[in-house]
Amino acid sequence: MEESQALLTNDAAVLGLLALTLGAVFWTSHSDHPTLKKFYKYVPALLLCYFVPSLYNTFGLIYSGQSRLYFVSSRYLLPATLVLLTLSIDLQGILRLGPKALIMFFTGTISIILGGPIAVFIFSFISPETVGGQGPEAVWRGLATVAGSWIGGGANQAAMKEVFEVGDDMFSAMVAVDVLVANVWLAVLLYMAGESKAIDRKTGADTTALEELRRNVAKFQEKHARIPSLTDLMLIIAVGFGATGIGHVLADAIAPWIAETFPQLDRLSLTSKFFWLVVVTTTIGLGLSFTRARELEGAGASRVGSAMLYILIASIGMNMDIGSVLDRPGLFAVGAVWIGFHALSMLLVAKLIRAPTFYLAVGSQANVGGAASAPIVASAFHPTLAPVGVLLAVLGYAAGTYGAWLSGQLMRIVAP
Repeated sequence: MEESQALLTNDAAVLGLLALTLGAVFWTSHSDHPTLKKFYKYVPALLLCYFVPSLYNTFGLIYSGQSRLYFVSSRYLLPATLVLLTLSIDLQGILRLGPKALIMFFTGTISIILGGPIAVFIFSFISPETVGGQGPEAVWRGLATVAGSWIGGGANQAAMKEVFEVGDDMFSAMVAVDVLVANVWLAVLLYMAGESKAIDRKTGADTTALEELRRNVAKFQEKHARIPSLTDLMLIIAVGFGATGIGHVLADAIAPWIAETFPQLDRLSLTSKFFWLVVVTTTIGLGLSFTRARELEGAGASRVGSAMLYILIASIGMNMDIGSVLDRPGLFAVGAVWIGFHALSMLLVAKLIRAPTFYLAVGSQANVGGAASAPIVASAFHPTLAPVGVLLAVLGYAAGTYGAWLSGQLMRIVAP
C-alpha cells in the first residue's frame, strides 16, 4: 500500500487514533461487562495494543512507511520510560524479602538469558531453517527482543529491537511468540498459586517469612503512596526527559569514539548510539534509586512511564505484519522450549532451597511478565503482596537491558 492510499497520513491524526485505541483497550479491559470480562480472560490487553494498530496499517487506514511516530517514541519516550521504571527500585526493601526471593528471581533471570541460546542451539540441529535467517530478519535478533521482554518488559523489548536492528516482520512474529508463550506460563503460575499450600507442604517449604513480608509491604505502601500534585508530575517529567537529554549527549559522544578507536566492537553493538542511550538512561535510573528521587514513585512515576511505554507499543504495532505470524509456526516451538527450560530451572532451584511457591511464582513472573502481571500473581497468594511483584518486576526492568543484550550475543554465537 502507498501513502496516498491511506486515509490518515498526518502523524498528529495517527497519534490521536493510537491514543483513542489505547484508551478503548484499557477502558474495556477493566469493564465489569460479562462479555468483555470473558473476552479479556482469553485475549491479553497487551496483545491488542500491538494488534489493533497493525490492522489500521493492514487495511489502509494509516500508512506507517513515512511515519515518524516510532522514531520519536523510541528515542524520546523509551529512554524516559526506562528512567521512570528504574528510579523506584528499593534495594533495601527487596533484600528484606529474604535471600530465597532474590535467589528465585535471579534464577529466573539467568534461565531466561541461557534458555534462548539453548533453544536456538537445539533447533539448529532439529530444524536449522527455523532459527536461521540473515540481516534484520535473522531469528536470533528477533529472539533477543523476547529476552528483553521476559527479563524486563516492553521497554527493554523495544530497546533490543533497536539495538539489534530487528526487521519489522521478524519483530511482529516475536511479539506474538512473546505474548502467547508468556500467557500460557502465567496460567500455569496462577494454577500453582491456587494449590500453593499443598505444594509447599509437599516440598517442605518454610513459609513463616511471608507474614513478615506482608507487614513490610504494608509499611512501604503507607510511606510512599500519595495523591500526585502538579509539582510531582512536573518533577517526574523533568527527571524522565532530563535523563533522556543526558543520555543523548553521552551516547552521541561515546558511540563515535568507540567506532573510531575500537571498530571491531561493532559486532557487539558498542558502536550503536541507541545502545548507549539505553545503557546510560537505565544507569541514571539506577543511580537515582539511591536518592530522594525514588520517592516520586509514590506520586506515580512508574505509571507515567508505563503510559509512555504504551504509546511506544502502539507505534511499534503500526509496523506489524499479521501474516508473518502464520508464516513462522516453528518460532512458537522455540519459545516453548525456552520457557520450558526456565520453568524446569525454577522448579529445581525451588526444590533445592525449599522456597515457598510464592517466591517461585513471583520471581518467575517478575521476569517473564514484568510489572504488568507480576502483581497479579503476587495478589493471587494474598492481596497485600501485590506490590512485592512490582518491586521485583522493577528490578527486572534494570536487569532487562543488560541480560537481554547478553542473551542476544549468545544466540548470535550458536545460531546456524
